Amino acid sequence: MQASSSGFHLSSHPDGEGSVQVQLDPDMQIEGAKVFAVYGKGGIGKSTTSSNLSVAFSKLGKRVLQIGCDPKHDSTFTLTKCLVPTVIDILESVNFHAEELRPSDYVYEGYNGVMCVEAGGPPAGTGCGGYVVGQTVKLLKQHHLLEDTDVVVFDVLGDVVCGGFAAPLQHAERALIVTANDFDSIFAMNRIAAAIKAKSKHYKVRLGGVIANRSRNTDEIDRFAEAVGLKRLAHLPDLDIIRRSRLKKSTVFEMEPEPGSGLEAAQQQYLQLAQQLLDGVEPLEARPMADRDIFDFLGFN
Repeated sequence: MQASSSGFHLSSHPDGEGSVQVQLDPDMQIEGAKVFAVYGKGGIGKSTTSSNLSVAFSKLGKRVLQIGCDPKHDSTFTLTKCLVPTVIDILESVNFHAEELRPSDYVYEGYNGVMCVEAGGPPAGTGCGGYVVGQTVKLLKQHHLLEDTDVVVFDVLGDVVCGGFAAPLQHAERALIVTANDFDSIFAMNRIAAAIKAKSKHYKVRLGGVIANRSRNTDEIDRFAEAVGLKRLAHLPDLDIIRRSRLKKSTVFEMEPEPGSGLEAAQQQYLQLAQQLLDGVEPLEARPMADRDIFDFLGFN
């Protein structure tokens, strides 16, 4: 086994059969807080969902930390109203001498007190996302920031379920999948469910459920969910006011009410989802389909 200063190890640990995975150092476990990891197809609205969910947790009186795990580093954009520097950028600026950093160098307070961190990502074509996540959690623990946190939300790069970007699953209690009512989104959901199932063999993470997003209907999501043992927790329709909230660098909780916009219903969906997650959702034992089978199953008319 090869040790890494990131708090992870590289090993032939059987997280994924026949592959080399990034393993969590037990000393880097997040303790005390409820930890959720949000996954889904790229462009499906994970960051919008994560940020609004973080605000909903804060509206329920919880101390919330959102960690963006995407080189695009825009997970917390609607919370902070800007693109904040990433942990990797900040570490690079001090030649990776982490002892020179203060929390204010990489943690930013967003709307309603949500604390925001952008882990960033390795340079294109090099490095490992697991290293980035490991460095971020290590810094947070060294500065005792996780001790004053009730909820941690990991917002993870879309589509990528390799060992590196699956690393947040090693911290999370529940993984949530954001999907739309279309083939590509559901296909990605199936692959993500398979990755979560693999991680659950060795870590505490379990599937918590599905968030339907940007969809008028949920018939195909529900049909697939029933077939593989998933459960839909919330439904956010394709509302123009949600789209405009991101353009205005805002969460839905900051938007002015408009007749017929569906804003109040969207706010209530996020609040209800947050309360449901705090109360505890039952772990789901999904049975992901083989790729060939899902193509047959999702033969939309």
